[in-house]
Amino acid sequence: MRRTLKAFCSSLFGLSVVGLILLAVGANVVAAQVNPYKEGTPGVTGYRSEVMAEVMVQEDKLTRLAEAIPADKYTWRPSSDSRSFAEVFLHIAAANYNLYKLVGTPPPSGIDLKGIEKSTTDKAKVVATLKDSFAHAKQAIRAMPDSDLDKSMDWFGGKNTERGILLFIVRHTAEHLGQSIAYARMIGVVPPWTEDQQKKQSEKKPDSREKQ
Repeated sequence: MRRTLKAFCSSLFGLSVVGLILLAVGANVVAAQVNPYKEGTPGVTGYRSEVMAEVMVQEDKLTRLAEAIPADKYTWRPSSDSRSFAEVFLHIAAANYNLYKLVGTPPPSGIDLKGIEKSTTDKAKVVATLKDSFAHAKQAIRAMPDSDLDKSMDWFGGKNTERGILLFIVRHTAEHLGQSIAYARMIGVVPPWTEDQQKKQSEKKPDSREKQ
């Protein structure tokens, strides 16, 4: 009886250890950042590939940050004349839908581009809208032929090319990513990718007891 009980406990312990290992591996996979510079950008090459890489990195950081912000902070803003968390994320989404029509991909029907920024403060809905908008952006980049990159258009009283429009979109998103990071820090939220780096650094530090 004792042997049977001992064997059962050993088996249970072994399963528990395996379960914890699998959970840890799964957590690392979920937390991993995208790396289009290493993994590539399927479906596009040349300049569009370079733009796609930046869009993929921005998408990863913005969606992870949006998911890290507590739901009750989505209406928070640093001042009365500033956008809230929800408004910043939805402003980025609106730009993803609105600006890519300049390079040939119109927004899906049924989206109120003028009202999207103030359409909701619900975290789940904001995150979903942000993700959908980046899917639209990536599809627009894939659909754009390289031959259109140097096409010229009127732009803020001057001229710009479709190549320049892509650059403008990336810059615009980068500005609001920085804004979102600053907001997060102000409410005590560490960006997830910074947490990843901090964990890696702490794992590399040798145990002080080993030095004795």
